[in-house]
Amino acid sequence: MKPIVNIFWFRRDLRLEDNAGLYHALKEGKSVIPVFIFDRNILDELEDKQDRRVEFIHQALRNMQQALVKMGSTLDVRYGFPKDVYRQLVQEYIIEKVFTNHDYEPYAIQRDKEIADLLEANGISFHTYKDQVIFEKSEVVKEDTKPYTVFTSYSRRWKAALNDFYFRSYPVKKYFSNFYKQQAKEIPSLESIGFKAMGEAFPSRKWKEEVIRNYTTQRDLPGIAGTSKLGIHLRFGTISIRELARTTSPLNEAFLNELIWRDFYHMILWHFPKVVGHAFKPGYDKIKWRNNEKEFSAWCNGMTGYPIVDAGMRELNSSGYMHNRVRMVVASFLTKHLLIDWRWGEAYFAKKLLDFDLAANNGGWQWAAGSGCDAAPYFRIFNPYLQTKRFDPELKYIRHWVPELEEFGYPSPIVEHEMARKRCLEVYNQALKK
Repeated sequence: MKPIVNIFWFRRDLRLEDNAGLYHALKEGKSVIPVFIFDRNILDELEDKQDRRVEFIHQALRNMQQALVKMGSTLDVRYGFPKDVYRQLVQEYIIEKVFTNHDYEPYAIQRDKEIADLLEANGISFHTYKDQVIFEKSEVVKEDTKPYTVFTSYSRRWKAALNDFYFRSYPVKKYFSNFYKQQAKEIPSLESIGFKAMGEAFPSRKWKEEVIRNYTTQRDLPGIAGTSKLGIHLRFGTISIRELARTTSPLNEAFLNELIWRDFYHMILWHFPKVVGHAFKPGYDKIKWRNNEKEFSAWCNGMTGYPIVDAGMRELNSSGYMHNRVRMVVASFLTKHLLIDWRWGEAYFAKKLLDFDLAANNGGWQWAAGSGCDAAPYFRIFNPYLQTKRFDPELKYIRHWVPELEEFGYPSPIVEHEMARKRCLEVYNQALKK
């Protein structure tokens, strides 16, 4: 006879502790099978078969598996299209309910609707919960219930709405005995799903108190280790946003503000899904981008002749990470100095960033291009030389990534700053007049 079970579906929440949907699944009291799907709709789109994000997910699954096996349970990891996988699961078990956590991206919303419909047709209910943000959707809105589009007002209301309840962890461990008991199942190898491990270390999920305390003064200096590097852990949910916000907020408000930016961009994506592929401010879709492929290639490869830009792009290409201050500089340079469509840069970052998150990446690029909500005004154009003088005066960061800086082979600037600035203002002005 087929076992009667509930299912918890892991996605962007790869941890057993303080996991909202998992808590609700286990608390029901019925045996819970934890499932993860290597989704071919996502994986088939990845050109790089050494994509370290897939390796990171695989590693996180192995870590959870170790803990589950000790409890006499196991992860059920499948590779395929979610609908096909659920058709298989429905054949193998008598499933009463499926639990998971919210995902706010357009693909995920469509996927979850299809799965909910499939389950409903089989008499199975689908339950989803807020887990990856502190506030979501319409929890923080204006008096007239419209969404905020200016960060300062949003963050003020966010902080006013906050109380201990929102930081409280879910006591999942109390219900660990409700995991379905069965023999350990093997997790498919990376090779079997078409990927290959690089074997390089990932940033630690343990944050340093000293880094958080000094965040206000050090976060803009790329030459020192002044940021948490927790992006990848927040992206894939190997740490809890509630625990992180609760433990760091008394130490530094600037760090908390970064977590609020994260909520803000998820809220924007939820209310304005058109930002995927279109400017938040419609007028900016009229800009006549130059889109010079040779210049784009120089930018991608860190060969623009602007050391701070080149250092940032080389750091990204080499490590899958780029310092946040430098992200703003390279994005401004691409969109304003070279007049290359922000969507080109957004797509390149999406391929390369370990902590790639659609909401934040889109928000950051539209901010740099001037086309987003609460963006820098279009006439504010970062001067790479002044940014260097201010944030990397001793060239520590630049010399690390551009060791040939003073050598004959280092390229001359591909564009002259003042000319590029004037050209940008003219092109933007023309588009925005229409």
